[in-house]
Amino acid sequence: MVKNDVGSSRTRKDSRGSRRLRKLLTGGDRRSIAGANEALALVHANAELVSELATLVEDNDWLVSERALDVLEKLAHERPDWVAPFKNVFIGEVADSDKWEIRLQVVRALPLFGWSTAARRRAVAILCRDVGHSQTFVKAWALDSLARFAEQQRDLIPVVRHWLVRFENSESKALIARARHIRARLSI
Repeated sequence: MVKNDVGSSRTRKDSRGSRRLRKLLTGGDRRSIAGANEALALVHANAELVSELATLVEDNDWLVSERALDVLEKLAHERPDWVAPFKNVFIGEVADSDKWEIRLQVVRALPLFGWSTAARRRAVAILCRDVGHSQTFVKAWALDSLARFAEQQRDLIPVVRHWLVRFENSESKALIARARHIRARLSI
């Protein structure tokens, strides 16, 4: 079941669109995006497929799940109104995945939506946890997203500053660059 933002549920449908989307997101290894770009084009052509894409986040094949999240995140940058009814997938069980590729998609998507107070707490908790992740990309994007939340929720600024100092003192050029970018954006 996939729950949308207003709490209603829908059962999985085995529609032609869902099967086609799943087929596009299947195959290859963890470095491959399979047919994610084609899936995105298919959803652009038919917005009703967003719900099918959200359903695929719960697929048993973690690569299909990750690629579905990737397409949803890309779509959320372009058409947040299409993805917003399904945004809770990003704060659901998938956010606790042991796969860094999935966590990366989650942390990148979280600041793209407005959240209720409880959902915002969950989103911030995910970001605070993942800013300490062992994988550099997850860590960097978690802090970037946390900083975006801090733009509206100023009590997060001390947490962001703490991690900025840690990033700036790290040996990772990527983390140092991300910290510089965040400081410039927030003027802190």
